Amino acid sequence: MSKGLIGSAVLSGLPLSCVLGANQNNSKKLGVALVGLGSYSTYQLAPALEDTEHCFLAGIVTGTAEKEKIWQDKYNLPSENIYNYDNFDEIVSNKSIDIVYVVLPNAMHADFSIRAARAGKHVICEKPMAMNVEECDAIITACNKAKVKLGIGYRLHSEPYTKEIKRIVSSKEFGKINYIGSEAAYRSTTNPDQWRLNVKLSGGGALMNMGVYAIQSAIYGTGENPISVTAQEFSTLPEYFKETDETITAQFEFESGAFANIMTSHNVSANRLFGSCDKGWFELDPASTYIPLAGRTSKGRIEFKQESQQQLQMDDFAKHVLLGTPNVAPGEMGKRDMIIVEAIYRSIANGGAKIPLDLGNMGL
Repeated sequence: MSKGLIGSAVLSGLPLSCVLGANQNNSKKLGVALVGLGSYSTYQLAPALEDTEHCFLAGIVTGTAEKEKIWQDKYNLPSENIYNYDNFDEIVSNKSIDIVYVVLPNAMHADFSIRAARAGKHVICEKPMAMNVEECDAIITACNKAKVKLGIGYRLHSEPYTKEIKRIVSSKEFGKINYIGSEAAYRSTTNPDQWRLNVKLSGGGALMNMGVYAIQSAIYGTGENPISVTAQEFSTLPEYFKETDETITAQFEFESGAFANIMTSHNVSANRLFGSCDKGWFELDPASTYIPLAGRTSKGRIEFKQESQQQLQMDDFAKHVLLGTPNVAPGEMGKRDMIIVEAIYRSIANGGAKIPLDLGNMGL
């Protein structure tokens, strides 16, 4: 590599690994370390990183020693790029890792995101961003102080069907939007030992899990942030969902006059976004699954080729770091959604009271 290219990298503030790459086959790609090797990392993120154009799997962080050799052998990872939760902070000296993707239970998001930022690594934090708004602020502050980029694991903002809905909304193709119906739910009643049912690890139930998708759908389905929310909670299996919410519905009001009804649950199967407008309608069904989404409008079907949502998401973030392209899911978006989550829980605690929201254009 020429001295001029190295100098350009230094002046631009990019890690040299962005330019040099961890090896010859990954030249000009960003190295990603996955923190937490649960099912999402195992079956979605790691396979996607084999096909990404602008980043690659460079390292892992796991609390399960048995997984270290399995992942090392499968992905040909160097020993120095394998960490556990205790020695994680040593990642600061690893020049082949540029991005840390935090894929842990919700209660661990803030800790590891902040530590990654302090280590000088760009951060992707899986949704929901944190346990509360205060933790969101702490993550954003840490990333700003370290001058590293922060993205939230909202894969759908890189996915073509969702992007088409956002285009339809912003172009006002069907006129004024009057109503949004958004459902994000699945049945989760066969594993009582899962961490999502432990409120100390999850911070909540369906709302903290699938509910953020329903919230997001209502927002990009209108192109606005809500100005108020009322909410209700239902439980049909209180002995199973002892600590966390099972099913929640909420209603949003928007400045334009539009309103939305959302539903999320851990004991219902539903996955749909529907928008009713003055001059037509649009629909995604399914609207947030990993498998290809399906869409229709009053003009006909929406069709795009199948692509890995996780691949698109991680490439978008890598391009944001490398090329300065827009950050499609910034930390402010994650914070906004947590503000709404807290307002929903507050409405429920107060018997379905209307809770005003003052979000402005946060996260839009």
